[in-house]
Amino acid sequence: MGVKVFLDTNVLIRSNYAHLPLHSQARALVEQQRNAKAELWISRQIIREYLSQVTRDDFLTAKPAVDEIYQILDRSLIGVKIADETDAVTQKLRELLKTYPTGGRQVHDANIVAAMLVNDVPTLITHNIEDMKRYTPLIVLVPLPTA
Repeated sequence: MGVKVFLDTNVLIRSNYAHLPLHSQARALVEQQRNAKAELWISRQIIREYLSQVTRDDFLTAKPAVDEIYQILDRSLIGVKIADETDAVTQKLRELLKTYPTGGRQVHDANIVAAMLVNDVPTLITHNIEDMKRYTPLIVLVPLPTA
């Protein structure tokens, strides 16, 4: 296997739904990582965020059935490793919140970084570079190309 790479929710969703901006870029970037034999990772938080977004009433004009949503998600997770939210992740989150004062929704970002660090995943592919750049002393950020 190649390097370990963590996929943020915004990349996972965009890679699966053609109506979203940056769909082709996200899909190409994920495929590029797969072709390079990168070890792809997400956390259970990413799954929850994914399901929260794609089941919103305003996500699609014709809301997909839950079974279809799960089929799309399951296909995209083939070969992807899932970081569980263990006590070690919770402790790392607490450390991060002390070192990088954070509040509100950005606690979720810190939790992603905690899961990455505990599982030795050094790289995050994300469209949220601004929210994650505070963690660049700890992780490598790969932005989703916008063109």
